[in-house]
Amino acid sequence: MRPKVARQGKAPAKTEVGRNEWLVFRRSGIHGIGAFALVSIPSGTEVIEYVGERISKAESLRRCEADNQYIFHVNEESDLDGNVDWNLARYINHGCSPNCEAEMDGERILIKAIKDIPPGAEVTFNYGYDLEDYRDHPCRCGQPGCVGYIVAEEFFEQVRRSSGTTLGLE
Repeated sequence: MRPKVARQGKAPAKTEVGRNEWLVFRRSGIHGIGAFALVSIPSGTEVIEYVGERISKAESLRRCEADNQYIFHVNEESDLDGNVDWNLARYINHGCSPNCEAEMDGERILIKAIKDIPPGAEVTFNYGYDLEDYRDHPCRCGQPGCVGYIVAEEFFEQVRRSSGTTLGLE
């Protein structure tokens, strides 16, 4: 007679993919992995640097056409491809009412808090997409004022008008 062996289920999904002194990166209700405040983060704090591979504009265009969504404009000659393992900042989700922003410091891209962020809150910044094919980029941030698409704030009213919605307006 064989002894009964407890059936091993699938191992639980790894809930944390990384952290720094301010953030923990884990599953998000917005999309995939997100960044969450480990501690209170005061407005003005540099929470992480967006890092990656420096690439030419031609290579950037090629990678964008191959659906790489992690490319940041740096200057007129080059961009930064953040789709690399060592770039935890690539997991920060878009938010229509963000608590952080991407700021250029020379050729560095810093993610800085623009509001005080309480522990446990998801950290977001506006990705600043233009209107080209905006309907291909739905937003699920659920934040007050969400326009339903990932676009720069300067386009919010135009998107609201074309979508026929005023949801989230205050």
